[in-house]
Amino acid sequence: MTQTRSARPWYRRMTGRRRDEPHRTATPLELFFDLCFVVAVAQAADSLHHALSEGHLDLAVGRYLMVFFAIWWAWMNFTWFASAYDTDDDVYRITTFVEIAGALILASGVPRAFTEGDFATITFGYVVMRLATIVQWVRAAAGDPDHRRAALRYAGGVFVVQVGWLLRLTLPDSWLAASFLVLALAEVLVPAVAERPGMTPWHPRHIVERYGLFTLIVLGEVVLVTSLAIQTGLDAGDRHLWSLAAAGTVIVFALWWLYFDRPAAVSNRLRHALFWGYGHYLIFASIGAVGAGLAVEVDHERDDSHVSGLTAGYAVAVPVAVYVVTLWALHVRRRQHRWLTAACLGTAALVLLVPLGPAPVHLVAVLLFCLVAVTVLARRLSTSPDATDPGPTASDGGGPVEAE
Repeated sequence: MTQTRSARPWYRRMTGRRRDEPHRTATPLELFFDLCFVVAVAQAADSLHHALSEGHLDLAVGRYLMVFFAIWWAWMNFTWFASAYDTDDDVYRITTFVEIAGALILASGVPRAFTEGDFATITFGYVVMRLATIVQWVRAAAGDPDHRRAALRYAGGVFVVQVGWLLRLTLPDSWLAASFLVLALAEVLVPAVAERPGMTPWHPRHIVERYGLFTLIVLGEVVLVTSLAIQTGLDAGDRHLWSLAAAGTVIVFALWWLYFDRPAAVSNRLRHALFWGYGHYLIFASIGAVGAGLAVEVDHERDDSHVSGLTAGYAVAVPVAVYVVTLWALHVRRRQHRWLTAACLGTAALVLLVPLGPAPVHLVAVLLFCLVAVTVLARRLSTSPDATDPGPTASDGGGPVEAE
């Protein structure tokens, strides 16, 4: 008879889960983890909006990319670890709560990072999250001998990099950008090195679901901005804001459709898994920036910003173009549809040109609508899905792992 959770010990031996486990879905704790990260995503997008509206373009973009890296990287590491070692015992839950607390600390420091360039609070919150991750990896090393070397490499690598983040706070301001790039590179190299002895037993379909859920979270920020634009138009009696809100709605619908048009898949090969997992940084960050760009466009229409119409237009166009190109690289390219590839890259190029003309947000909405139509047509004309669209395969769900 299966033992109920109430009868389980307060801790369990942390062994790896099966890669071919059926019905592996997101747990309530994972969903709660995502919910708490909404705060950090909202703070980053809102701070980007205000910095862009005030005309601080260089600082806004640079600080947004740094802040969003911290949010994304902490979320991503928890997600892949939980996919492999979610024991759901009390120790695991408490450790996860510590990670959530670190995310809330990080979120509280986002406004100061944008306005004053002070990353101390963000760093402390980030280190709290990552130190909790070390505890998780040490437990995995003790409970899963088959992947002990990988778990210890993770624990050691994460610890060394966290020391680097704390030391970075003592550096002069002129070194902060360069030191961030070095430490961010060190962070992304940890999984690449740690997984070499033998990849940890993360679940491919579970990973795809988790990434889809985080995509929905960031899209929710764009929905919120669009809703506020509608409210602003209603309060001000400005009909143009109504049309702007409608265009923003089409944009967010199109972003959703393009991402979820077909089931995604992540390969068991290490190089491909890293490319797919890391590439989503641009997916998530660009969606959040689209929301901030729409808010800048609303400010410009109401004469509440310090930027030109061209700049406001590019605040939407640039992240949309980045999103389309990245989505092509991660999801579309392997389907080998040449004309769909041409449609994606051509749309991205045209999106970058529309701010030079009138009504850029409306034109971006039209271009994305056309791209969705082409995507749907490509799917319907695919008479041999196995040949033209690899999609999720049996090997993606639980086949042998290849560490390149």
